Amino acid sequence: MKLSDLNEWVQSAVGENTLMFYLFLGVFTTLLVDFVWRRVARRLDVQLKRTKNDWDDAIIQAISTPVTLLIWGIGSWMILIYLLGFDLKVELRDVFLVIVVSWSITRFIRQAEANIIRSSQDPKADKKIDHSTVEAISKLLRVSVGITTFLLVLQNLGVSISAVLAFGGIGGIAIGFAAKDLLANFFGGLIIYLDRPFSVGDWIRSDDRQIEGTVEYIGWRQTRIRTFDKRPLYVPNAIFNSITVENPSRMTNRRIYETLGIRYDDIKQTEKIINEVKAMLKIHPEIDTTQTMIVNLNTYSESSVDFFVYTFTKTTDWIKFHAIKQDILLRIANIIDENNAEIAYPTQRVQLENLLEAAQ
Repeated sequence: MKLSDLNEWVQSAVGENTLMFYLFLGVFTTLLVDFVWRRVARRLDVQLKRTKNDWDDAIIQAISTPVTLLIWGIGSWMILIYLLGFDLKVELRDVFLVIVVSWSITRFIRQAEANIIRSSQDPKADKKIDHSTVEAISKLLRVSVGITTFLLVLQNLGVSISAVLAFGGIGGIAIGFAAKDLLANFFGGLIIYLDRPFSVGDWIRSDDRQIEGTVEYIGWRQTRIRTFDKRPLYVPNAIFNSITVENPSRMTNRRIYETLGIRYDDIKQTEKIINEVKAMLKIHPEIDTTQTMIVNLNTYSESSVDFFVYTFTKTTDWIKFHAIKQDILLRIANIIDENNAEIAYPTQRVQLENLLEAAQ
């Protein structure tokens, strides 16, 4: 059957409403294709999630919505040109295709980022991946896709890209002077991503600017830190290029450094007490004996004989550290008590011998 014969059959069947019939047929066909694609995409998504490979999931999730937009775009293009007689330029079609493809790529980058971060959080994962690095690479890729899309759209619209790039070079100098603080923060964020002095979740502090808290987010302009009283602190990234930052989250051990005093009346027991404290620390399950351990007489204070304890715990957890420290201090107190000695406290002694002799 020829197309002319089909057209005559439609005219004989619907009369003068052939345009409405073709419009209905075009919309219905688009709806049907979209419905079939959604069902297929849903089935594929369910099947691919059962596999161990996360990349096929990322692909189907990235293209599902853009393909729907593509179906409706093709349907609308056919209706506007072949039914309504609009004279649409081919460049508009090309721009639409560029936008759909770039949108799909951007969605795939986002989904890949989420998959990588999720897989690195798996306790069975062999290698841990820094989340900040993954986010930085993802942002750079999305920015690259956006810039490329913008240039391709301009090219399809007939705009000279070389002229745009030349203007961008001249305008970039002016923008650089006007937004030097913004650029400083941008490069500060880039340095953080490259050097990685800290990552999301780390506890950092700086006495230079009274900064202390847990890193929640590292952006291109600023870093968000949650202080220990739960207030958000927003620090421009350029600040980190000129201050000293301490990262206690990366410490290997926590230190116990305490000075204890014994009464002068118990000075004869001091050596035995020190030896027993050192022996106790060597067998304590939470003390790292591979690190420096010192228990020695330190000084003669005004009202006590002082010795100090210098050692390191195996854990770096702040709460567990204080529990271990409490246990050790209580054990030291028991050792002092078992040796019939006492922990000194500030006292003063007044001798009245001469006064008593004079009174007699």
